[in-house]
Amino acid sequence: MSQPGEQALHRAIATISQSDPIIKLLQQVQLGRMKPTDAGLRAITESWLGTYEKAFAIEGLTRAGLRRLDPAPRVAVLTGLGVLGMDHPAVVSVQSAFARAVVQAQE
Repeated sequence: MSQPGEQALHRAIATISQSDPIIKLLQQVQLGRMKPTDAGLRAITESWLGTYEKAFAIEGLTRAGLRRLDPAPRVAVLTGLGVLGMDHPAVVSVQSAFARAVVQAQE
């Protein structure tokens, strides 16, 4: 059986993955079928970042587990494609929540 920290990490990954727009929607942006400024894409992305942020609060996550959930690579994809800016409130919020969670988590 897995350790509690590992189980928490798997729950967090499952939560984040369920609504991850990067896989399908952002591929549409890359192919030119959807514009990065599309209001629907922005709404979905903002909602997903909120879900991502909530995943940091899953009971039992360790610092090591949280580091595996680091939103920076996904934020880089979103900002690189022009969907959201680094100063967008959802981006700032998820990055701040991640930093706080890492500081507060147990080893």
